[in-house]
Amino acid sequence: MAGMQSLKIGVSGVRGIVGQSLTPQLVVGFAEAFGTYLDGGLVVIGRDPRPSGEMVLNALTGGLLSTGCSVIDVGICPTPTMQHAVVDLGADGGIAITASHHPAAWNALKFCREDGVFLNQYQAEELLNVYHQGAFVLRPYDALGRVGVDEGAVNRHLSKVLSSVDREAIAAMAPKVVIDSVNGAGADFAEGLLQKMGCEVIAINDVPNGRFPREPEPLPENLGQLCDAVREHGADIGFAQDADGDRLAIVSAEGEAIGEEFTLAFAADAMAARDAEGPLVTNLSTSRLIEEVAERHGRTLLRTKVGEVNVVERMIATGAVGGGEGNGGVIDPKLHYCRDNLAAMALILQAMAQRDMTVEQWRRQFRTSAIVKDRLDCPAGKTQRVILALRRHYEGREIDLTEGVKVFFDGGAWMHARPSNTEPILRVIAEADDRETARRLCDEALQVAAEAGC
Repeated sequence: MAGMQSLKIGVSGVRGIVGQSLTPQLVVGFAEAFGTYLDGGLVVIGRDPRPSGEMVLNALTGGLLSTGCSVIDVGICPTPTMQHAVVDLGADGGIAITASHHPAAWNALKFCREDGVFLNQYQAEELLNVYHQGAFVLRPYDALGRVGVDEGAVNRHLSKVLSSVDREAIAAMAPKVVIDSVNGAGADFAEGLLQKMGCEVIAINDVPNGRFPREPEPLPENLGQLCDAVREHGADIGFAQDADGDRLAIVSAEGEAIGEEFTLAFAADAMAARDAEGPLVTNLSTSRLIEEVAERHGRTLLRTKVGEVNVVERMIATGAVGGGEGNGGVIDPKLHYCRDNLAAMALILQAMAQRDMTVEQWRRQFRTSAIVKDRLDCPAGKTQRVILALRRHYEGREIDLTEGVKVFFDGGAWMHARPSNTEPILRVIAEADDRETARRLCDEALQVAAEAGC
């Protein structure tokens, strides 16, 4: 039973605990489903350095080859590197082997299409239908796919990032940077990127062995070692990566983890300053900080349902100048429509250099704000009743029903409650001028949800 409870299959992919729910048989099944879904073709595979990655890679490769797909292995690399490689190599799709911010016992598969963007809800549902029906198209011995290796994917990705920023301005500032790569996919690459931009770099947790010295999600409570290192070395900024290289958090020169919401706010501030048309795009649960950015630059701000692909597809449709999610996921359309913490670091350092501004000075340009994020166990069968209860409770207030219930209060405060896309939980986020108010708004919604049956 424990193994089944740890298995999560949905539109965001499949993930589970290795040795319990994530088995070679499961991986082979999804590989055969994806190969059938693509009707053969070329598939790029990249992975983070979790100890289970090689097992998953081999099972995945075998399943894909059996459907006539050929495979290009780009090795251990950030997830955005794999997404870039899909486009660079003209592939028909790609798969990231990573459980992202989950502990080392977990692993997962995330599927993307020929443009290097993860499958949207409808495409993912088609893939899941193929998997559940089990009607896989397996090829005869003389029509199987082949395996190749691409050793240049990371260097191409780094070159694109370097060519997109003002390296001379960054080098003139010569910032001292501490980078915490959590022994993840970015551990071999982030330090070199920063050095090529002229930074003095102190790297910690920089061995890509997948043995995470902290919880891999770059939340403030997990960044004590980085905060200490920034203070110890007198650094100008600290950067914290997650395990697969798509999310980023920032530590100020004072050694304070300022929260992952500021990552997108700063990067959006940099992207919105470009001489280009287009709105900013983010999801419903992202901080109001980005609203200040949009107003500052005369940009329209568009909000979508939560999920990287939802933001990406709106960015593509509207020709957005920039976007991302408040969990530290920055999407720079100059490079690729994917969350990329290497690109985020470059954007933020460039803006600091061009504005001659520290992290703390930049943060003080924004309104004082506090955001609280919480969750409540809530089986899928109960979520509709809970959402209806929340709608009734907040009747009379301004409400956005795009996804779950988002309620607006006086003074710019808000609360957003929605069922998770990946887990049987209700996520509740609230933001206000101070943490006490945000906590109260969050607790009120949690109480309503609990009384409604969660």
